[in-house]
Amino acid sequence: MGDIIETLTTRAQAVARHWRLPPQAPHLLKYRENAVFKVTLPDGGKAALRLHRPDYHSPDALASELAWMASLRRSGIAVPEPVATADGRLLVAFDIEDGKRQYADLIGWVDGEPLGESGTPLRRGGSELQAVFGAIGREMARLHQAADGFMVPEGFERPAWDAQGLLGEAPFWGRFWDCPGLHEDDAVFLAGLLRQLRDRLASLAPSLDYGLIHADIVRENVLVRGTDVAFIDFDDCGFGFRLFDLATTLLRNRLEPDYPLIEAALLDGYTKIRPQMRAEFRHLPLFLLLRSLTYIGWAGARPELPDTVDRLRRYVADARDLADMQEWTAAP
Repeated sequence: MGDIIETLTTRAQAVARHWRLPPQAPHLLKYRENAVFKVTLPDGGKAALRLHRPDYHSPDALASELAWMASLRRSGIAVPEPVATADGRLLVAFDIEDGKRQYADLIGWVDGEPLGESGTPLRRGGSELQAVFGAIGREMARLHQAADGFMVPEGFERPAWDAQGLLGEAPFWGRFWDCPGLHEDDAVFLAGLLRQLRDRLASLAPSLDYGLIHADIVRENVLVRGTDVAFIDFDDCGFGFRLFDLATTLLRNRLEPDYPLIEAALLDGYTKIRPQMRAEFRHLPLFLLLRSLTYIGWAGARPELPDTVDRLRRYVADARDLADMQEWTAAP
């Protein structure tokens, strides 16, 4: 891992010249799909320099992410602002080993404290927790509202979490029912569940609200600033059911002691802006289950991660638990 980080840091230093950043050692904040570095701007401000994972998103898809983020900023949504290079580009390409290309961009810093960390109990409780998740619900609804007013430009390319993107033969985050590392009985269970879910989603999809979504509003991607919240990390943004965004936020909090308060606050905040969605909330159990399955596919496609086996075990257990509740089978 040390050699990889050294290589990425060297690349970050080299590509930073396109933004005419002062000499510095970029500080690695996160290395997952992207390598994200904290850097200092010429005026002394902060920004995030991202080196995108090769062969994950096309350059058109990366440019589309930045275009939507910029549009959201213009609509008053608290998200990072793309920063252009000295010659006006938002995306920089450079060659790496094996003839591959990697892409980099720079986005403005967003102040705030992460809501939390996956796997660690939330520190907030009671009225403070209620206020934060109410704010998340309102800001998510404002984001969806702004997305519906976004004029999608020609060449815009982002993934889709429609019926095919979630349950088709090649889901965007992987074939969760037959991915490497699954125990045989889990594979049988998931294959059977897949058939049921395909029928279920096909019957509901035409009536559900659908459009551009963030797709990863988890604790680490919510920055809290007093009574306000901001969303970062749009790497997974695309087209999807709005319930998918809500389910993503709820899923990793469902074992919190205050989960009923969290869910009620999130949905109440959301409906204050978009009351028309209230009728769809009865389908949230289905989307909690669907979202849990995406994590199985994601982990199965990354056998190189040192904790893949543990991740798969946890993710399958979550999916089994949600499937056993049977709430997702309720009548439309």
